Order: sequence, then structure tokens, then C-alpha cells
Amino acid sequence: MRVILKETIDTLGIAGTECEVAPGYGRNYLLPQGKAVLATPQNRRVMEQARAKLELQIAKEKKLAEEMAEKIKAVEITIKAKVREEIYLYGSVTTHDIKDALNAQDIDLERRSILLAEPIKETGEYKVPIRLYKDVEPEITVFVVAEEKDEK
Repeated sequence: MRVILKETIDTLGIAGTECEVAPGYGRNYLLPQGKAVLATPQNRRVMEQARAKLELQIAKEKKLAEEMAEKIKAVEITIKAKVREEIYLYGSVTTHDIKDALNAQDIDLERRSILLAEPIKETGEYKVPIRLYKDVEPEITVFVVAEEKDEK
């Protein structure tokens, strides 16, 4: 099924582009949500007329993402976790934990924009990329430290 995107979707493309999607995805999600329209000749003409507006919107979104990237580059978060043998974690640090730590610093991101290849299972310093926009991926520094034990 060919559709024209009305808004940017990470996995498909930017607003105004025409792409091929699975029929069920288009019929059950994209079209009812208003995120895309069928790629008919009439819709193509309408999108061509709106292309200048879309390009302006895309430039604005990218500029906002780049400004946010400058803010995020300097961010360092520390996550305390229970450890065994002084280095290995009980459990792991996931994107959910990183999102919570960022929220504590008044940085609101979607969890899926945190590009953690696999959960962190050891203490140490890690560089974690954050996808804010296509080709805008600053890295934050995550320190995983041992939670202090209560002495009795």
C-alpha cells in the first residue's frame, strides 16, 4: 500500500514523503490516526502544494532537535544499583531507568529515543546515544555506581 506521510515517523520517513507500507499497518494505524493519506494523484497534488509548508516545518523541527542536542550533550546522570562482587549488578540498568534519571533533571524524552544497545549489567561509565531527530544523536554520559550498603 502506497501512502503519503502527513507527519514524520521514525521508521518510515519524514512528512511529505511517499512510501510503501504493509496494508494492515496503513489501514489500521496510519490512515485512522491521520498520520498518512493514500497515495492517489489528487493527494499527491495536494501534498505538492503543501510541500513548502512541510519543508519549513521540517527545518523548524530539526533546529529544535539541534538546540536540544546542545543541551543534552553536557548531561551526566548517575544511577545507583545493587551490586555483587563490587562490579556486577543485580538485574540491569535499562532505558526505563535512564529515562527516569533524565526526568529527574527536567529532560523529557520518549523511552524509545534512548538508543541503548543492551541493558547495562556492570558498574562504570557509559556513553548512551539519544535520537532526537534523523541524524541528530547526541550522547549522554551514564555513570552506574554501587548502592551503598547499610552498616549495622
